Amino acid sequence: MSNLDKTIRLLVAMLIYFIFGFLCPSWWWIISLLPLLSAVYGYCPLYKLLKKS
Repeated sequence: MSNLDKTIRLLVAMLIYFIFGFLCPSWWWIISLLPLLSAVYGYCPLYKLLKKS
């Protein structure tokens, strides 16, 4: 996973967290953990399904 890919995942996670955590508060902010953890650990289950490295 490249640095660009990790950066994009972090930005998406922050955007989802901001929208569902502050603008319209609900439990949906938990979805932001998926791209966040994917960026931090450098593992993407979707890449494995698509057989992409």
